[in-house]
Amino acid sequence: MTTIYGMADSGNCYKPRLMMAKLGRPFRHVEVSSHDGGTRADAFTAKNPNAMVPLFEFDDGRLLAESNAMLLHLGEGTRFLPKDAYERALAYQWLFFEQYSHEPYIAVRRALLTFPNRKKDATPERLALTLERGNKALRVMERRLAEAPFFAGPAFSVADIALYAYTHVAGEGGFELGAYPAVMAWLNRVEQDPGHVPMDWLP
Repeated sequence: MTTIYGMADSGNCYKPRLMMAKLGRPFRHVEVSSHDGGTRADAFTAKNPNAMVPLFEFDDGRLLAESNAMLLHLGEGTRFLPKDAYERALAYQWLFFEQYSHEPYIAVRRALLTFPNRKKDATPERLALTLERGNKALRVMERRLAEAPFFAGPAFSVADIALYAYTHVAGEGGFELGAYPAVMAWLNRVEQDPGHVPMDWLP
C-alpha cells in the first residue's frame, strides 16, 4: 500500500493526505516527527537524505519528497490540475508563492508559538519579521481572491490545497484572519469542496 511518512500536526504533511482523501485513494500513514528526532534517524534519512517530511512511498518502493511535488503528481489527469495552459501555469505560480512567500512566515510563526521544541527560537525579532511578512502574503492572497474564487481561476486546484494547509490555522500563529474577508470566504469554499477532511484526519 502507498505510504505517507509525516506529522499529523504539519500543514505540509496535511496536503498529500487531503489530496488522497479527495481522490478516494487508500494509503498508510506512518508518523515520523521532527519533534523527537525521527526525521533524522538513519532509517528515515536512508529514504530521504534531506531529513524532512512528508515523504511519499509508492507501492513499488519509489519515493517522492516535497509536498507540492506530491500534489502535482497526484493531480495529473484529475480536476485538480487545470487543462487550460494559462490556468495550469497559475496553479504552479501559487505553489511557488506558497513555499517561498507564505509557508516560511505563516507556518514558521505558528511553529514558533505552538511547538515546545521551537519556542527557544521565538525571539521578538523573528516573531516580528514572520508577522510582517506573513501579513504581506495574506494581503497578496486577499487581492487575488477578490478577483477570482480560487487561485488558478474559476475552479478548485492543487494551489488551493497548498495554500489552505497553513492559512486555515494561521490564527494559531497570531494572524488576524478576520482582516481578510476574501480569504475567509475562500477558506469556506475550500471546506465545502467534496472530499474535504480536517488537518488531524488520518486513515
